[in-house]
Amino acid sequence: MCRLSLKCVEQISARGHPNITAIHPTTLEFTKQSSLTKNGDCIVAVMATKGLTDLSDTFKASCRDDNSRILIEISSSGMVEKIRGNGCHLLTLTHPEEIVIRKSSYVNDRTLMVGADAAAVDLSRRLIHAIKSSSTPIHIRLTVEL
Repeated sequence: MCRLSLKCVEQISARGHPNITAIHPTTLEFTKQSSLTKNGDCIVAVMATKGLTDLSDTFKASCRDDNSRILIEISSSGMVEKIRGNGCHLLTLTHPEEIVIRKSSYVNDRTLMVGADAAAVDLSRRLIHAIKSSSTPIHIRLTVEL
């Protein structure tokens, strides 16, 4: 049986921040906020150009399919990290400022994907060191495929 494949891509620009620690063991987050405290240990990018509500309707609909696979690519300072996970029919994708990637199956309005193969703590420490500067640009590519 053949099934039509659908691929949707979203591009996000963001910045680093001196308080990025990226030590959270189960989540990873991008935020539109410009400030960050050390308590935000899952946040790896600030001043993001998009929150979940800014993603296209087609992209969000694809993420809500239980068969969808989502790929996150985080690029900065010549390095690229890739995180893979799943979509879920329970996703609301309604948060205006945040995008959260989860290893678990927990879903709330900030969740983009579940069952991720990495969280903030799993990212390269070389990359984390590079994005501790607020002048460091970060490019994020979100791809969902059915």
